[in-house]
Amino acid sequence: MRVLRILLMRLMYILPVIWLVVTLVFLLIHIVPGDPVEQMLGEGARTQDIAALRHAYGLDVPIGTQYLHYWRGVLHGDLGRSLRLNDSVTHLVLTRYPYTLELTLAALVIALVLAVPAGISAALHRSRWQDHTVGVVSLLGLSFPVFASGPILILLVSIKLGWLPVSGAGGWDHLVLPACTMGAALAAILTRMVRTAMLEELGQDYIRTARAKGLPERTVVYKHALRNAMVPVLTLVGLQFGALLAGAIVTETIFSWPGIGRLTLSAISNRDYALVQGCILAVGLTYVLVNLVTDLLYMVVNPRVRS
Repeated sequence: MRVLRILLMRLMYILPVIWLVVTLVFLLIHIVPGDPVEQMLGEGARTQDIAALRHAYGLDVPIGTQYLHYWRGVLHGDLGRSLRLNDSVTHLVLTRYPYTLELTLAALVIALVLAVPAGISAALHRSRWQDHTVGVVSLLGLSFPVFASGPILILLVSIKLGWLPVSGAGGWDHLVLPACTMGAALAAILTRMVRTAMLEELGQDYIRTARAKGLPERTVVYKHALRNAMVPVLTLVGLQFGALLAGAIVTETIFSWPGIGRLTLSAISNRDYALVQGCILAVGLTYVLVNLVTDLLYMVVNPRVRS
């Protein structure tokens, strides 16, 4: 019952956030400089065409009525229609969203697989060559942005060695390069966080007590210290998940990955504002959901949070 009560409280907290996200996405088409309809049709558009498109988008009614119509569409899963692609925005977003989610989760898994062992090793061998090596490698990972590391991997792994495809989506081999590109920078950040959190936990009294009782070092490190050290790491992972979604725009463009990031960039280039709204709304709501899941994971990882 306590966990259920906490879950209901978290859901109540995110309702205002969801309202704010939907409202900001709605206002997007109204705060764009100039007339969005004229920008869609071009400077030489006829007045009749502009009036017809304005009526089709519901822009010829008061903004309050437009806001209610937009909320009604969101609640019914209707985000409008793409002008350029002549298709439902909801269908386009749902078609591309799984690709972005697959890429983001793969990058997150790669980052965690690299960062957690490296951070633990650096903390256990503080001020030794292992710690210095991890520090240098993580600094190198932070120094290479996605738009630089992506082309380098393509030239080295795909073109020169011929191991993996250059671009596109298909099997797991198409996923490796873009996921490694996104996951490398995140792994560098998480490694430093894991190292710092582990150093703090390894200096606590309960760790000294566990060692004094004769517990194996593996149990002390992985069962006691690591579990408590994962709380700040989970916070960073939840925050960086949104950064991965935003960074997917660059990565998907480099590797021609058919995700929602590339769809957003195409919609912006084509001035397809309804599609831009739908893509931003999907990313924003995903970020809100990830933060809710992160709060729930706190209770799983650290029993002190449940109490």
